[in-house]
Amino acid sequence: MTGAAQGAGPLAGLRVLDLSRLLPGPFCSLLLADLGAEVLKVEDTGMGDYVRWSPPYVEGVEESARSALFLALNRNKRSIRVDLKSEAGREVLLRLVRDSDVLLESFRPGVLDRLGVGYDRLRQENPALVYCAISGYGQDGPYRDRAGHDMNYLGLNGLLALTGEAGGPPVQASAQIADVGGGALMAAVGILAALRERERSGEGQAVDISMTDGALSWLAMVAAQQLNDPAGAPLRRGRLPLSGGLLCYRPYACADGWVTLGALEPKFWQAWCRGVGREDLIERQFEGPGSDAHAEVERIFAARTRAEWEAFAAAHDCCLEPLLELEEALDSELVRAREMVVALDQPGAAEPVRLLGLPIKLSRTPGDPARAPGPALGGDTDAVLATAGYSESEIAALKESGAVAGPAAGRQGSFLG
Repeated sequence: MTGAAQGAGPLAGLRVLDLSRLLPGPFCSLLLADLGAEVLKVEDTGMGDYVRWSPPYVEGVEESARSALFLALNRNKRSIRVDLKSEAGREVLLRLVRDSDVLLESFRPGVLDRLGVGYDRLRQENPALVYCAISGYGQDGPYRDRAGHDMNYLGLNGLLALTGEAGGPPVQASAQIADVGGGALMAAVGILAALRERERSGEGQAVDISMTDGALSWLAMVAAQQLNDPAGAPLRRGRLPLSGGLLCYRPYACADGWVTLGALEPKFWQAWCRGVGREDLIERQFEGPGSDAHAEVERIFAARTRAEWEAFAAAHDCCLEPLLELEEALDSELVRAREMVVALDQPGAAEPVRLLGLPIKLSRTPGDPARAPGPALGGDTDAVLATAGYSESEIAALKESGAVAGPAAGRQGSFLG
């Protein structure tokens, strides 16, 4: 696995086969790729990763790599198309596994076993392989075979029930908490932990990541409170201290928008109260929404514009910040300074594609989120097979049989169709 997507970062030389699609797996392998790993997307001989066909599109780019959503998750990777339902296609995967460090997949539990290329078979080819499976509910348990999406996982682990205002409906987050936080990030940690252990033992292992489990772990402090409350009082949305239950830690409407007040520590709340000339509110810091004090704080915030509150925050250290719309955040001084928006050259595009950068900042061996473009579907099939030891005639025979496929010709389908 050599070529444009080979990295020079801290994970340079790490070889990853990514059989996943859509969001959780590709976000995990994106982090690895940005940090220098050689990530090869193993896609089917039809549509490949479904997100390839999701708008908005980048004009001028090969059709199977035009989706901005696809590019956001799949830069710095390569692509090969393999039919794992065929014996010859499975043999291709087995040969690739022999020289790989990690295999990442996000099928329902048991799918690869039924195809004959599950973990037990793969480790016969490579005992050092780290095999990571991301699923909704884990590789065992009563829900292992159920389909689901982010909202389902959050609904089952209690997180969604706790999000929103008291007395109001549950509120869906704008980011996919279970997919990314519970799945992709936990998978990346699990993979790196297994690789670290492999340095001692020389053996790989299976990493079982449940998105429901992973997102539940985000409730570590809240769950500890619920599990250890002698009274057993149930926790409800809008009443938790850090999600709406305290007037000192809430978003507030101002004259022309919204601001966020995070004055949790007494010194910050005192600074805010003194700054607005309301020292009488200091002792009422931990009252909740609906109280007279809360109504007073709402009235105070509503009397000034967002810009005026920004000026106030600059003069009074009280954890007060504007609530930015997404377009404002992406163009903010903070995001620019932290290099959290990067420009990626994509062959055929008139202008660079702008995507989010890498949030992991290393001082000596930094990652590179703009090292290589997102791959066309099957664009690296021939090169990968040649590197794996297949001759030109063997590659041609594999293509003829349908076990593998080269670059896609034209639109393959629609993500939502």
